[in-house]
Amino acid sequence: MRREEILELLKHKRTKCMVYTRVMGYHRPVESFNIGKKGEHIERKQFKEEKCKIAV
Repeated sequence: MRREEILELLKHKRTKCMVYTRVMGYHRPVESFNIGKKGEHIERKQFKEEKCKIAV
């Protein structure tokens, strides 16, 4: 099955997901951004912070 067919088949199970990002110390929904700010958000690099490794 193609991706589009699977999405259409499971459409009734899907719900809208609100994505928030931190802006100037508070959280805002990305959907409220203007076109320029949405573009900046897409270009951001995501990272995973790991625990500090302390030598014993």
